[in-house]
Amino acid sequence: MEAPFISVAIPAYNEGQRLPRFVAELTRVFLERPSPPVEFVVVDDGSAPEHAELQRACVDEAQARLTAAGASHRFTYVAAPRNQGKGSAIRLGWRIASPAATWLAFLDADGAISAEELHRLVALTTSDTGKDVDVVAGSRILMAGRRVVRNLHRHLQGRVFATLTDSNFHLHFYDTQCGVKLIRASLLRPLLDVLQEERWLLDIELLVLLKRQGARALEVPIDWEDFGGSKVVPGLDGLRMFWGLVKLRKRLEQVSLPAPEPRAGLESGPTGVTESGTR
Repeated sequence: MEAPFISVAIPAYNEGQRLPRFVAELTRVFLERPSPPVEFVVVDDGSAPEHAELQRACVDEAQARLTAAGASHRFTYVAAPRNQGKGSAIRLGWRIASPAATWLAFLDADGAISAEELHRLVALTTSDTGKDVDVVAGSRILMAGRRVVRNLHRHLQGRVFATLTDSNFHLHFYDTQCGVKLIRASLLRPLLDVLQEERWLLDIELLVLLKRQGARALEVPIDWEDFGGSKVVPGLDGLRMFWGLVKLRKRLEQVSLPAPEPRAGLESGPTGVTESGTR
């Protein structure tokens, strides 16, 4: 089997109802459309037995379809020993990813980001644009040609959080929390022992450390639809995240990183995270 070009961690906690439909869509889209080999690693983050059974079954079924079609893509299922959070599950998926993968990614399991949109971002990494960036991040920004369906309260809370994030870390990202990101593996793998965030703040921790390493990032507006069933607790989780920003900033001030290795194909220039004109 051809080595995967991209390994995508999909954290799943009690997603027995939504994940099977989404995995089936991923399988269909990547079978129907040309793409470099993709490895999907579904990480069960300590789900209840009834959900774990459905999650594992849909992964087995997807892999059977890929095998029967002779596809270069593959699905893998791994179970965490207990529930620790989205960030922890993503890091576990990255640790067991194929060492041959050129890009490491994560994708939310709820299907808010469609299989078609993931395929579009995967294709972008192989384009001329992708050759000059280290991070491809989805962004929920409503603009011409894009469709974003989102609860108004969550949207407003997200914008407040984005403002606080930018004031603390100066990432200049419109949407740090969108549930799909693809990172060049040569930059991400050395950071796996440094990353500590177990829940939603992994995105910010990752972007801050990548910025320090001189990563070049591209925010890509995507279609996104909130299907409900979010595990975010309004108000309470917002307060937790705001307090988490304060603690994260203090911790990262103490973190030192080795100088990044030179990356072929990237011209020298200003380091840091840059945007694609989405503001």
